[in-house]
Amino acid sequence: MTFSHSIKSFDELTNHELYNMLRLRSDVFVVEQNCPYLDLDNKDQKGFHLLYYVNNELAGVTRLLPKGVSYEEISIGRVLIARSHRGLGLGVKLMEASIAGCEEKFGKAPIRISAQYHLSKFYQSLGFVEQGEVYDEDGIPHIGMLRA
Repeated sequence: MTFSHSIKSFDELTNHELYNMLRLRSDVFVVEQNCPYLDLDNKDQKGFHLLYYVNNELAGVTRLLPKGVSYEEISIGRVLIARSHRGLGLGVKLMEASIAGCEEKFGKAPIRISAQYHLSKFYQSLGFVEQGEVYDEDGIPHIGMLRA
């Protein structure tokens, strides 16, 4: 298996990359999780997108946002691994690349995420710490987490 990733601003994405990224987000967040929500929130244009490939096939994505867009801190969001590529340990690779991408694009600073609560221990293994109480986001329990 070959692994690769790219980090691009919204304007740098090709039409095909943008379509594939949005299609994958819709497949996972809307269809698989049965969660009708507005994915297109006008934040994509303000950040960077990490596209993670396995054997040249899009297997995962994240959205890297600068301070002040979603939170006071830098943030990582829209984190997903395609169903077809789960169980390969890609979540760690994806998040490590995303953390490094945030540091490259925005400098070394705290990173905030809104994690699905059932993934809290996974994010803790990457240095994130739970912040506050569990809350409902589009019918799914979430918790704020911060990586100092």
